[in-house]
Amino acid sequence: MADGGRRAYIGSFTAAGGPGIVTAEVDPGNGALTVLSSVNAVRDPSYLTLAPDGHTLYAVSETAAGAVAAYRVDGDKPVPAGRPVPVDGSGPTHLGLFDGHLLTANYGSGSVTAVPVRPDGALARAASSVLRHSGAGPHTPRQQAPHAHHVQPDPSGRWAVSVDLGTDSVRVCTLTDGALALHRETALRPGSGPRHLAFHPGGSRAYVVNELSPSVTVCRWDAPSGVLTPLSETPVLPGAPARDAYPSGIVTSPDGRFVWTATRGEDVLSVLAVEGDEGEELRLVTTVHCGGHWPRALTASGGFLYVANERSGDVTWFAVDPLTGVPRRGGSIRVTAASCVALG
Repeated sequence: MADGGRRAYIGSFTAAGGPGIVTAEVDPGNGALTVLSSVNAVRDPSYLTLAPDGHTLYAVSETAAGAVAAYRVDGDKPVPAGRPVPVDGSGPTHLGLFDGHLLTANYGSGSVTAVPVRPDGALARAASSVLRHSGAGPHTPRQQAPHAHHVQPDPSGRWAVSVDLGTDSVRVCTLTDGALALHRETALRPGSGPRHLAFHPGGSRAYVVNELSPSVTVCRWDAPSGVLTPLSETPVLPGAPARDAYPSGIVTSPDGRFVWTATRGEDVLSVLAVEGDEGEELRLVTTVHCGGHWPRALTASGGFLYVANERSGDVTWFAVDPLTGVPRRGGSIRVTAASCVALG
């Protein structure tokens, strides 16, 4: 940033009245957000990620056509860096940078796309590589076809890992000469509906939050071989939900002691303590209200949690107790149809 201050970039659904991408200043002392600007350059920028150098912001366009867009980050308002690039897939819901490419998880078409990134951070309009998933699950109608929901590099940077809600599986992929290829597919419990994944800071465990059952699947991750092995499953709610729960986001604490999840149907955040050998066990500590309605995503940074509450149209921040991991609400800002928070 030009002034050295921290910024939060908030995605939203423009089809539901959202402002596009909102930039907010982050107070390092109490985590508070102050809205600075907004830019509405692409439809439904529901998920965002920043380049490691912080100079470029990337957004999906979660539409039937499906696209990604890049923005220059200089000052208080991101500036589009070229036109949006199609992903040859529908409904991209997540994205991540990997080996000189921007990867998207395309929920509607059940695929992952790799879009080349130019040296200046802009997106190349060269041919993209698309890896199409196959399969289905027992939950009707949510699992009649593949639905890729999340994609990211593993901590070693050797593999791309994608989570598919429709096939109850996690795929480990390679990217060679710009072409995506499947290395291995790991099956999770049928009907669990895996949605998002977070790695333990130690790099040998991965936690998968399941949308169709309120739980987290703990997995062993072996980076040298690119093998993911399910170990156990832990509930994120203290009892049976009163309605469909729909867990959404998952993050781990930087020290590896806690995992937090969000559950939309119950409007809660769950605190799970990491226990056992190298984090192979989780224990539900408690749940707290998310500060709004329908928490779609959460982000952790600097001892604070940030929650995008889609249906109440706000982003709420929480201070985290470093001993217990329990979040305490600090405040919120209004962002209609908020969908994610990326911190820079």
